[in-house]
Amino acid sequence: MDHKLELGYVQVDPDITLRRMVAQTTTPKGTVLLLHGFPETLYAWKDMALTLSTDYEVHAIDWPGHGLSSRPPADKFSYSPKDYARVLQDYIKKANIATSTLTIYATDIAALPALLAALDDPQIARTIIVGDFAPFNRPQYMLDGLQSLKSEPSASATLAGFKSRTSAEFLDTSLKGGIPPEAQFEASAEFKDDVSSTWGHGGLTPPDAFYHYYAHFTRDQDYFEANIDKLKTPVKLIWGEKDNFITKEMGIEFAQRINANIRILPGVGHYAHLQSPELAIEEIRASFR
Repeated sequence: MDHKLELGYVQVDPDITLRRMVAQTTTPKGTVLLLHGFPETLYAWKDMALTLSTDYEVHAIDWPGHGLSSRPPADKFSYSPKDYARVLQDYIKKANIATSTLTIYATDIAALPALLAALDDPQIARTIIVGDFAPFNRPQYMLDGLQSLKSEPSASATLAGFKSRTSAEFLDTSLKGGIPPEAQFEASAEFKDDVSSTWGHGGLTPPDAFYHYYAHFTRDQDYFEANIDKLKTPVKLIWGEKDNFITKEMGIEFAQRINANIRILPGVGHYAHLQSPELAIEEIRASFR
């Protein structure tokens, strides 16, 4: 482990302990909280965290159900976007993060929880940067395989398909999804190893957590859309032009609804922070200006 990074654990409630990564600097200009998607862990952010730590204190966590964070049974924790929003709020408090100088960068499954938390507390961050996610229930903008997770019996069949693959196969398919061959990229070996080595931690797997997230997804999307006028925290969007899981039209509609700026990244797929981390870093730095 690089000496600039600290790995540790924070208990946010009796059922949830989060693994976290913190990169410190002596005179931070602010704090950055990086929130991963599926199927990822906090190691997706290691290189970005080191780069950003020249100017900022940088935090990353594993969501419940992912990495080495807790994986309680679904009758104790629903894995819904609303529950993730509560975990996010609890982590910020436990970590003593000053929200007035905080930028949250949230992608995929992390983005809706960050925005739900902002509905509850408009002062949760100085800026929230989101991308490549589904704020609204818009089947026309989502891959059929994702849409199938929203109801039974297709959800259980989709989960079974997910679990029939190894973690390495699943991650490889996800990262290459929809990207033309000339734009495909290799994630770091350390990140891929962490996903693989933590996949079966605690019995419940990341696909199980994802399945439970989607069981409540439409409810929480509808709640967010019904309350979108209450969103007061500044929001910026960054989206992969080639994202075929959740297409850029979803981001464009959301940006128009909240009168926010959206940056479409040419040739980039769903995992912009892994494929073009320098562009994500650029957006984070710009949020502090």
